[in-house]
Amino acid sequence: MVGELPQAVQSISLQWLGFPISFLVITLLTTHHGGMKTDRTLTAVLLLLCALTLFDAMGLIIKYLSPRYGAAELSAYRNTFGLIPSLIILYGSRDWHAKGRIWKLRQWRLALSRGVILTFAQFSFYLSLGLLTFATASTITYANSLFAVALATVLLGEKVGWIRWGAVVLGFIGVVWIVRPGSDTFSPAALLPLGAAVCYAMVGVTARMMDDNVPTPLINLYSSIVALLGAVILAFITGDFSPLDRATDILWLIAMGGFGGSAVLLLIMAYRMAEQSNLAPFNYFGIPLAFLLGWIFFDEAPWNELFPGALLILASGLLIVWRERRLKRA
Repeated sequence: MVGELPQAVQSISLQWLGFPISFLVITLLTTHHGGMKTDRTLTAVLLLLCALTLFDAMGLIIKYLSPRYGAAELSAYRNTFGLIPSLIILYGSRDWHAKGRIWKLRQWRLALSRGVILTFAQFSFYLSLGLLTFATASTITYANSLFAVALATVLLGEKVGWIRWGAVVLGFIGVVWIVRPGSDTFSPAALLPLGAAVCYAMVGVTARMMDDNVPTPLINLYSSIVALLGAVILAFITGDFSPLDRATDILWLIAMGGFGGSAVLLLIMAYRMAEQSNLAPFNYFGIPLAFLLGWIFFDEAPWNELFPGALLILASGLLIVWRERRLKRA
């Protein structure tokens, strides 16, 4: 039942608190915060896959807490605790200290605008998790890859050939096949994750519009602080904050923020290292994971819904890798 998890599951889930730290250590060893190149596609894909895993873990906690807390409240808590990973990474950056620990951004308006967009993305997605099944909400949100490709051609001037467009479409066909459109998918509530997908795509694409020498954690801090303020305003508009229902909820809220904050860092790094069209198909790998987690934790996703859609998603990712190698040989 939604809102109740077995004790054994709670124990396993709380152990995940160490995961974001591990991913951040890997990131520090493989990625520099300034002057990142845009051709390290393989590293960007690995960072993206790590981010998707953390996002799904965060989504599980949000769905678990949704019966007791509103979407805006959860967004406020997520952004509050999500600041911690960014602050730790930023203060641990030698490059940032060597440059005088500069907080002001030349593109501060763009950074703040990303925070406003993120506010609505989070609110829509978190609200949908309380209204739809975990797999359905997550799957629709993963349509952000399609919007990211379209936005990248307009905002970044990326050239996308028919093969990469075909890979994205193939992946989306796999999404539809897995979801098997029904009353749940096409209910009015399904518009919430779709709106979130558009907003998340804008947040991701605009990350590459930021100057290359700006530390990724600093970009995330700007966006998260604005999103935190926006969430607080929405919380008061939609019903104020609720008192903590259980003492253990604070641990879930901290984990939620840690997962989300770490995931966004990895996601921004990935988007700044590779073209959106190259990363887009790999976003779909989070969908089978969402189905699996929804099935395990909420008994919502039977295995027969995963195939053959999951194979199409895998094929789209392999197709984009093949095309990328062909282009490099040319």
